[in-house]
Amino acid sequence: MRSETSAPVDPLAGRPGGSRRWRLIGRSFIRNRTAMFGAGFIVLAALLAVLAPWVVVDPTHLDYDVITQSPSLSHPFGTDQVGRDTLSRVVYGARVSLQVGIMAVIVACTVGVTSGIAAGYYGRWIDSVIMRVVDAILALPGLLLAIFLVGVMGPSLRNAMLAISVTFIPFFARLSRAQTLAIRETEYVEGSRAIGAGNWRIMLTAVLPNLQSTVIVQLSLAMSFAILTEAALSFLGLGIRPPTAAWGSMLSDSMDYITIAWWLSTFPGLAIFLTVISFNFIGDGLREALDPRQRRV
Repeated sequence: MRSETSAPVDPLAGRPGGSRRWRLIGRSFIRNRTAMFGAGFIVLAALLAVLAPWVVVDPTHLDYDVITQSPSLSHPFGTDQVGRDTLSRVVYGARVSLQVGIMAVIVACTVGVTSGIAAGYYGRWIDSVIMRVVDAILALPGLLLAIFLVGVMGPSLRNAMLAISVTFIPFFARLSRAQTLAIRETEYVEGSRAIGAGNWRIMLTAVLPNLQSTVIVQLSLAMSFAILTEAALSFLGLGIRPPTAAWGSMLSDSMDYITIAWWLSTFPGLAIFLTVISFNFIGDGLREALDPRQRRV
């Protein structure tokens, strides 16, 4: 993940025709086929996750008559080692992955952007304290830090979300700080100070709106990394507890059956792959649409 970038200045940003700018962004995004594929898949996965109780059977139902049954009309994704429907477990696993990914990234974005703006705007000792904390978090690899935090707090869905959010805070903090350092020296920030605007007002009305494009792109890209991290924690038994379905735990459970029941690892792995690459496609599409030099008009 890129922690610091310098976004190009959009000539339409900050002008009264802001609605026209967003129309151009939307048109450019729609014309990007890979971005639309990613958005379509994520919308489909989210709908299936929300409507799971009405579109698939109970993922915890055991049927010992169909143990490790290969894909068929009655079980399109086959069944697992205790007769549970794999399709149902994949669909319910989307609930866990999307919930953890979205909530963890929202928390990380909120804390990271707030602290990054404060560090970049105020500078001095505030900047030093915040960035030393950020450096301390970055001293450990993200997955290793998440494993350590979940190990301390105990495996659960909530703790997994908290651990993942902590690992992503530095990326948003450093990105926001770098952008704020450039924005605070611009003429419109100086003009706001000249007319008596306070620091909080300047940060909310002048700094934060100019970060939105960069943060939006980072959000979509961070979502894919968060889902991968959740899958890794579940694979190691540090995510949500059984019998709740999670893609990572499904992969872990299938390791002993990989040579006799290929579907047990194939479909959860394919779900992770498609979800992660879809968020990457969305991020690339947003970055292109928000960049006036690359925008498809």
